Amino acid sequence: MTQAVRHDSMRARNLEVVLGEVARRGPLTRAALAELTGLTKSTVSKLVGDLLDAGFLAETGPARAGERGRPGVEVALSGGRVASLGLEVNVDYLAVCLLDLTRTVRFAERRERDNRASEPAEVLGELQKLAQLALGEAAGAKLTVAGAVLAVSGPVGDGVVFSAPNLGWRDVRAADLLSLPVPVTLDNEANLGALGELWFGDGPENFLFVSGEVGIGAGLVVGSALFRGAHGLAGELGHVVVSPAGPRCRCGATGCLETYAGQEALLEAAGVPTVAALVTALGNADPTATKATTAAGQALGLALASAVNLLDLDHLVLGGVFAALFPWLAPAAERVLAARLGRLRGSVPALAPSTVGGDAATLGAAGSTIHHVLADPGPFLSRAEAT
Repeated sequence: MTQAVRHDSMRARNLEVVLGEVARRGPLTRAALAELTGLTKSTVSKLVGDLLDAGFLAETGPARAGERGRPGVEVALSGGRVASLGLEVNVDYLAVCLLDLTRTVRFAERRERDNRASEPAEVLGELQKLAQLALGEAAGAKLTVAGAVLAVSGPVGDGVVFSAPNLGWRDVRAADLLSLPVPVTLDNEANLGALGELWFGDGPENFLFVSGEVGIGAGLVVGSALFRGAHGLAGELGHVVVSPAGPRCRCGATGCLETYAGQEALLEAAGVPTVAALVTALGNADPTATKATTAAGQALGLALASAVNLLDLDHLVLGGVFAALFPWLAPAAERVLAARLGRLRGSVPALAPSTVGGDAATLGAAGSTIHHVLADPGPFLSRAEAT
């Protein structure tokens, strides 16, 4: 019995190693895989055969010139069998994304919807309709969906949305309210946005991703991995106090960053109804819009300066509406960062807009399952072989 367990454990580990090398490096021959992994050629051949049969890998043709001897056939990740689902509930929209194993988007849909003060079951019922569309797309393409991850704004832990003031939710087991034929896990929207930027954008190995929506959250990436904190609640940048005597926040405190730079606060100060209208007003150099955005940028700079002092960051990425407003928001934030950090650090962290845009969280959600499949393909391999 022990020997069988050891064999299964070794096979799982070897599958991970082989699949990981192909995922990182691109197409490789069996000989190249044996050399890179240190496994015997016969072991690699068996593992590659299993991964080909399960649809995780596909043969792409003869090796490129430069390999010694008779060129072997290269294998690469295949997008033809395994997929994952990313779901998002935000204050003013719902979104879904279907990815295959190569992280190619197979289906994406976003619907504007005011989710404030709506019952969780109602909101998630609407999201389920979008998810079913994506699952239908997967079925039509004969893709096995390995799992789904649900992104929700607000602190999340142990499958519970502890508090989402902008949604009006508290202690909600959101994933349990979805009835889908795949496992669903729950995570924070800003954390998943950070992973979306890391995997699909230009995120470096270490950076702070700031999600600017009605609420403001942040995801910290250290060494290409997400930092969650002791209880998984790291990143509540929107509730960093930038002015103790400031306006009352939905969280119950006063002077939080969200009351100055959150989407609703910014639009109200600018006197416009939508972000698109704000961008137009800023492009026309409207004084009210410019003043409001500058004030929001200053408040954001104060919160970011505190984060940099605490975490020693070199890269700051602005996502959500902050990315759309970056040309007008960033200069004020950068001036505050320079004034507060210049002497202490000698240089100011680089501030950049997200290259992924508003899809960061849903991409990060769907990408999380793909990441797990590549890191531990054994359980998913068994499911794929059974279909």
